[in-house]
Amino acid sequence: MAWNAFKLCTALRALGYIMVLVVLAIVGLTYYAVVLANYLPAILGGGLSAVIAFPLLILFHILLVMLLWSYFNVVLTDPGVVPPNWRPANDEEGGDRAPLVGSDQSTLVSDPANQKVRFCRKCNHFKPPRCHHCSVCGRCILKMDHHCVWVVNCVGALNYKYFLLFLFYTFLETTLVTLSLFKYFMAFFTEEEVIGTLGTVAASFITFVLNFAFALSVFGFMIMHLSLVASNTTTIEAYEKKATPKWQYDLGRKKNFEQVFGTDKWYWFIPAYSEEDLRRIPALQGIDYPTRPELNALQPL
Repeated sequence: MAWNAFKLCTALRALGYIMVLVVLAIVGLTYYAVVLANYLPAILGGGLSAVIAFPLLILFHILLVMLLWSYFNVVLTDPGVVPPNWRPANDEEGGDRAPLVGSDQSTLVSDPANQKVRFCRKCNHFKPPRCHHCSVCGRCILKMDHHCVWVVNCVGALNYKYFLLFLFYTFLETTLVTLSLFKYFMAFFTEEEVIGTLGTVAASFITFVLNFAFALSVFGFMIMHLSLVASNTTTIEAYEKKATPKWQYDLGRKKNFEQVFGTDKWYWFIPAYSEEDLRRIPALQGIDYPTRPELNALQPL
């Protein structure tokens, strides 16, 4: 009996929801180790320790709120679905803007003059520029970057900003936790007395190791994605771009950045868009067609 890889991918999506629980469990352990086991008792004890612990806990909670806000926006936001019955008017992927020949679907797909007109045989519809089929989600995703098991969702046109902010705040939070628990970690390797019960000591040790590992890995991942944003390239397109002399979607670093984060600077570090940017999301993302019913009246930049 032959394996059906695509059915296996669909099954993996169902199992992937466990990763949400894993993320929440790590957040819960970190909260216990930093707040309940160490720094809240330091505040209640008073003295110099309280002066240091108070601003640290404020910063910890601010970063935690931003991290979770960004995370659940990535999880819950549709990355971008192909509009129903969408069909190209031009060979946009080829960049020549030449009208397509014929109106019959089979003619468009088989016509040698239109080889660059993309059609998804799994979804049975045309694929807009920069659109790719995700075998895990079982559908085509606009400006697909990759399917992320940690967020149980594809990262695409409409949630890429939230994904990048999730990486950013995860890096800041894990770095802060690593620094704040460093002295408790080093106490294991010195003669210094370790304060606390066996449970709190073990929680502090494990939390330090986990957050240190995440800080290092997320930093590398974040740098990679920032370089992709600078050139207006997705992870998938990074391989396609190697065979292209000039990348047609590269508009310059400033405009490339605005396509993802919007034009309002006050919203760049918030997992949301301003009302003005929300009305112009397709243009900001380099998409010249509406991606949701409520965006039908969008005007280009």
